[in-house]
Amino acid sequence: MPNISTEDNYLTVLNLFTTDTPENQDQLLTEMRKIVDAAAYEGWISSTVHAGQDTPGTANLIQWRSGEDLEKRYAGEEFKHRTLPVFREITTAIRLLQNEIVFTQTRPGLDGRVEISPDRDDYTAIEVYRVGEADQAELIKLLGEGQDWLVNVPGYRSHSVFKGLRAMFVEGAFAVVYSQWDSKESYEAFRDLPHERKPRPRRTNDERIDELKIDSDVNTYRVVHTRAAGE
Repeated sequence: MPNISTEDNYLTVLNLFTTDTPENQDQLLTEMRKIVDAAAYEGWISSTVHAGQDTPGTANLIQWRSGEDLEKRYAGEEFKHRTLPVFREITTAIRLLQNEIVFTQTRPGLDGRVEISPDRDDYTAIEVYRVGEADQAELIKLLGEGQDWLVNVPGYRSHSVFKGLRAMFVEGAFAVVYSQWDSKESYEAFRDLPHERKPRPRRTNDERIDELKIDSDVNTYRVVHTRAAGE
């Protein structure tokens, strides 16, 4: 199964699609499975498809050997004249984010490995933060090292921070947090804790993040399909 790791040096692409109905989400998932199962692109490592939970939509976490390999895919006739038009018909928003994995953390007992697979029962949250370019490095530190206290939060499994490198359909600098939880209930208990009840390290961290970010959004997911090159 694919891993999220700072050591692999893959280009990690996160394709996020939102839509307006569960039926359109099902259609998105069908189209994405077709693409993943037929993938044979030079430099493609793996793709892992996620189904939206809070809001209809999908996420595809794709590992590439290099940016050059990805650009060949984007330049291809199939991508420009079939893939994008199909997705535009059934989505309300598309974001294609190219990233570097810069931080990972797991709770004790998980050996520091962030695995993503439909064979696991992770409840996954993906948060996208837009930030001024001059503040990107500080925001990333706050989202990663600044949240070492997360290991003591009930239901927490892991979180990984992606440094945004470039994107299609997103303006400016950005960062992504990909986190895994035991359940919807444990994630929501963490997310919805009133600010005044948060431990002081979290309050301080959250306040500075709010100062730095331009905006942010989050959706939750279940992993439903994955495939790697050679399978």
